Parts: sequence; C-alpha cells; structure tokens
Amino acid sequence: MAQQTNNRNGRDRGGRQERPTNRRSADRRFNDRDRQPRQKREMRVEAEVADDTAQTEFVFGHHASVEALKGETEINKVWLQSGLADKIRNEVMALAKKRGLIIQDAPKAKLDELTNGQNHQGVVLSIAAYAYATIDDLFAKAAEKSEAPFFLVLDSIEDPHNLGSILRTADAAGVHGIIIPKRRAVQLTSVVAKTSTGAIEHVPVARVTNLVQTVEQLKERGLWVFGTDMDGKDYRRWDAAGPTALIIGNEGKGISPLLKKTVDETLTIPMVGHVQSLNASVAASLLIYQAFSSRNPL
Repeated sequence: MAQQTNNRNGRDRGGRQERPTNRRSADRRFNDRDRQPRQKREMRVEAEVADDTAQTEFVFGHHASVEALKGETEINKVWLQSGLADKIRNEVMALAKKRGLIIQDAPKAKLDELTNGQNHQGVVLSIAAYAYATIDDLFAKAAEKSEAPFFLVLDSIEDPHNLGSILRTADAAGVHGIIIPKRRAVQLTSVVAKTSTGAIEHVPVARVTNLVQTVEQLKERGLWVFGTDMDGKDYRRWDAAGPTALIIGNEGKGISPLLKKTVDETLTIPMVGHVQSLNASVAASLLIYQAFSSRNPL
C-alpha cells in the first residue's frame, strides 16, 4: 500500500356560562372553575416530570458505576441496594461523597424496576442523558496524545451490546473516537454503558446527521478511510499507521452502498468454517487490534 501522509492531495486511492339561580349552584360552579386551573397545573407538572424522565438515563453495575463516578458524568443520584456487600458499598460511597452526591438505599425490587431487570449488581446511578462529542473533539483527543487520528465510523449498529463491546475494545486499543448516525442506529444508553464496563467514560462518541458527508469531511482533513468487503484485502496485511477511519457495517446489511463508495480501500477477514459472517463487535475487535498492531509495532 502506498505510503500514508497527512496531505491527501494527489493521492490515488480512490411534540358562556348561565347565571347561577342559588348559592349551592354558585358554590358548585365556583369550585369547578377553581379546580380547572389546578388540574391544568397538575398536568403541566406531570408533563415536566415526564420530560425530565425522558432526559434521564441510568448507569448500573459495579464497574460501569465506578468509572462514571470517577469521570465527569453529571450524576443526579446514587442508588445502593440494601444489604450490598461492604467492599462495593464502601467504594461507591467514598466516590459519591467526594462529589457531594445524594446516596439512597433501596430494595432490590426498586433497582430492578429502574434497570428493567438488568444485572445492576446493587448499584444504579441516575444521570443526565449522555452528552455527545463533536468531530473536532475527536481530533483534539488525538492531538493531546500526539498521535495520528484513529476513528471508528459505525454504520447503523442496532444492538446496544455490540456498541458497548466496541466501545470497550476501542478504549483498550487507543481509538480516539467513535462516530455514529443520529437515526436508525442505537444511541448511548444505560445498556451500552453497562456493556462497555466504563469505557463509555473514556471514548468520545460523536453523533452526526449524514455519515457519507462526514466521511468525506474526514478525508478532506487527511484521513484514509477503510471498510469491510468480501473481496477486500486480507486485514492481516492492513497498515493503519497513518490518520485512519475504519467503517464497521450494520449487523445484517453491512456497510451501506453509498458509504462504501467513500472508502479508500476495503478489508476482509478470512474465514474457513461453515459460518461465513462474524458478529459486528467481534469483527470490529479483530480489525481494531490489527490497526493497533500496525500503529504500535514491537
């Protein structure tokens, strides 16, 4: 493969009333009239609570919660299961008190309700909805480390467990950021956070409207873009030492045709077994670590 460079110029890779007749009638009408504003106020309060709930997420599980407490995530409340093991309770309480957070004991049934029956391990954090990074934030993270940018572009990944697993691998391998679409794809949720075991606190995720346009902008800023295809080059020979963006396709459909047209080179993972496809997070892990190897030679 031709030598990679920060300058892509010249490259070849291609949401009227009646008067009352008696006092009882007047009292009744007055009371009805007085109740209406109160009912409306109550409806407004309920709506505000609903809106606030819509903007709330939950981080749960021991490791994910500890990472959130150590990071900069805006946390509203810490829920601890009654009778939780002292080791976990003491660790979480120490971190929560250091940040001046509200700590509340609750029965397991309450935590089960908050997490929809997920394995919370006795710890649940009520947090504001996850904040997304910008593309510039991703470049800034690479610059802080004095490294060539390495980004993942996830094309309509739908399973939150896949996104969480990809985040976990991305953090381990030094990926500087992940780019996801705003529509028809999983977003940052509590399930993603739990699956990532805290990596969501360390890998910035940018959310964009149009992946094709975003990839073209990345190319203009010097990145080489790679994607997967059955007829691509063996990924074991991939050199990702320069500024790189790797596209991971949808679990069932792969990379969309329009987005595939933007790639500079396609890669394939050889398979000799009866199953000729891999889970999206598994395929991503193999590719990410091949990039890691070429960017960090022994």
